Amino acid sequence: MDTLHPAGPNPSVFVIVAVYLVVTLTVGYVVRRTTKTSSQFLHGGHALPAVVTSISFLAANCGALDIVGLVAASAKYGALALHFYWIGAIPAMVVLALFMMPIYARSKALTVPEFLRLRFGERTHLLNVVSLGIMMGAVAGISLYAISSVLRVFLGWGFLQTVAVTSVVVFCYVSLGGLKATIYNEVLQLAVTIAGLVPLSYRVLQEFHGLRGLAERLPENMRHTWIGMPIVAPAHAAMDVIGVSFGLGFVLSFGYWCTDFLLIQRALAARSVQGSIHTPLVAAVAKMFFPLLTVVPGLAASILFAQQPGSFDRTLPLLMLHYYGPGLLGIGIAAILASLMSALAGNITALSTLWTHDLYRTYIRPRKEDSHYILVGRFAIAGATCFSLISAYIAFRYNSLMDYLLLVFSLFNAPLFATLFLGMFTRWATPAAGFWGLASGMVASICHNCAFRFQLLHYGSQMGANFYGAMYGWTVCFLVTLIVSGLTQSKPQGELEGITYRTSAKGLKDVGMSTVLLAIGLIVVCVLLNVHFR
Repeated sequence: MDTLHPAGPNPSVFVIVAVYLVVTLTVGYVVRRTTKTSSQFLHGGHALPAVVTSISFLAANCGALDIVGLVAASAKYGALALHFYWIGAIPAMVVLALFMMPIYARSKALTVPEFLRLRFGERTHLLNVVSLGIMMGAVAGISLYAISSVLRVFLGWGFLQTVAVTSVVVFCYVSLGGLKATIYNEVLQLAVTIAGLVPLSYRVLQEFHGLRGLAERLPENMRHTWIGMPIVAPAHAAMDVIGVSFGLGFVLSFGYWCTDFLLIQRALAARSVQGSIHTPLVAAVAKMFFPLLTVVPGLAASILFAQQPGSFDRTLPLLMLHYYGPGLLGIGIAAILASLMSALAGNITALSTLWTHDLYRTYIRPRKEDSHYILVGRFAIAGATCFSLISAYIAFRYNSLMDYLLLVFSLFNAPLFATLFLGMFTRWATPAAGFWGLASGMVASICHNCAFRFQLLHYGSQMGANFYGAMYGWTVCFLVTLIVSGLTQSKPQGELEGITYRTSAKGLKDVGMSTVLLAIGLIVVCVLLNVHFR
């Protein structure tokens, strides 16, 4: 997909993009005036309305992963990409809201690693901090790589030019206002993203005469989500039923939505426990419609650019060059930049919080004045930005962002979900088991990936390997935690108060009947969509 030429220096394109970048910096400056404490800078200060945290929660996901990545995945895998929504997102968001968010909020933990410290102790906490730091640095690098790929297609810019503009803008507004500035900018960025993608979906459906017409033009192996998919055939099929339902639908999905540092951080920034619970549910309602903005254009690209080999990650910009004139093209570029900068900023702020709150304040320099931690947080933002530049070069080895992202999640998030699951919903999981289970699960996932790289294991696609790698990592972590818990001493009942499902008596009271009915409705709609598009 490399044969189209860059859009060139069209003045209207540059004006629209420049206005967008100036507005993001202005938001950072304005928010700085209300960011007076380290809690507000690093965590949002538990002071944001639920509607803002819900939009930010959705925007934090709709970066490189959901926009550029899923358009590319749709072009590569066809209708199978719908599984990333109705199997790989909505059910996990519902479980997070009903069962896990009340425990997170009531535990008073400000981050996911801090919750692990309360539940399993310092060793597990440190291991999780290190693994999360590596993972978030890799994901931030993915965002920079994606921005570079997009601007190369649109404007002919190289990697260094892209970094010089976007990383400086992100660094400035994040260092000015911290998490609050990031969240309010994410609200703006999501609005710009939707405005830039809606005309694209409309023109695709108009050209192909609706969804039915689009489906009829697709090859047979790209039309269905379940029909024709083998039950178990990891070495031959791109995806199989076991990999999709257990690897994606349970391990990777729950591992991402229920443990991801960025998402939990935004939900916890809400003013109340109820606001934290409602955040993922409100986001799930909007998430239901996102395939219209990502999968539909990706399916069209698989037809339009079938004879143009190259990186799938250039699918979205090539579609915009194909369908948009100069005015809409400027909005489209701003939309992609908004989604990717949102992901980059989210991971940079998360890395800053991870270092400042979970390492520096906890172990290196506790009990310092508040202004000291704000200063350290700003230095950490600079370090996180540099880290993302380094990790961006790794992403160049892959031709699909979704392949790389799911690989990263399979290595780190899948074992973490097993540890958190047992920590929240059992009282018998011991501190020693939490550490050894998490470590063993990550080692198992890494070894599986190495075996695939050196062709000791064979899969029909990188995505299939990711699904099975996540399954192995989760299973090993679960079993090791189970065995070690039987051999070691669990925490006293008093120390578990408020941090497990059974000891958090108020958790269920925070979930109202209207919330439960909304959650049930979301699951029913997911089932119906899977049946209809099977």
